[in-house]
Amino acid sequence: MYYIKKRIEVSGSHHLTLDYESKCAGLHGHNWYITVFCKNDVLNANGMVIDFADIKRLVKDKMDHKNLNEMFDFNPTAENIARWICDNVPFCYRVEVEENFGNTAIYEKD
Repeated sequence: MYYIKKRIEVSGSHHLTLDYESKCAGLHGHNWYITVFCKNDVLNANGMVIDFADIKRLVKDKMDHKNLNEMFDFNPTAENIARWICDNVPFCYRVEVEENFGNTAIYEKD
């Protein structure tokens, strides 16, 4: 099995729809640190699981400097963002989304 990981920094804004009062309900921004983990038992014709540039294109180029509420049709919590990334990057099995230092959401496929 071959494994790769790509760490990406994404800047963006969002607000959360919550069932309790929180300052996160107002528009605010983060510098998210996202780690994408991919694996495959075979390499492609170029000798890669997936090109790191493809991961950047699928994640950073789509999310960076955006209002995430305008691009996603879900509540853009760190947990939901992690799942979206995992579902949209080929061969991805795990994503870590660090929203602030010490606050990390992890999604991993079974």
